[in-house]
Amino acid sequence: MGRTKKMGIAGRFGVRYGTSVRDRIRKIEGVKYDCPDCFKKLKRESKGVWFCKKCGLKFAGKAYKPE
Repeated sequence: MGRTKKMGIAGRFGVRYGTSVRDRIRKIEGVKYDCPDCFKKLKRESKGVWFCKKCGLKFAGKAYKPE
């Protein structure tokens, strides 16, 4: 399922769950964070698990922020 220009990353949910929930998802998942080792972009694998594709660093952080 594709994304839409208006909803961005939360467009995968389509018309389900309501706009307020999809807005919260967009705010959480749409933010990019930097790796503490190589300063490239991190990816959130699951709740509290963060992974850097460049250096291979995998670490635990907070659920929505890699602090």
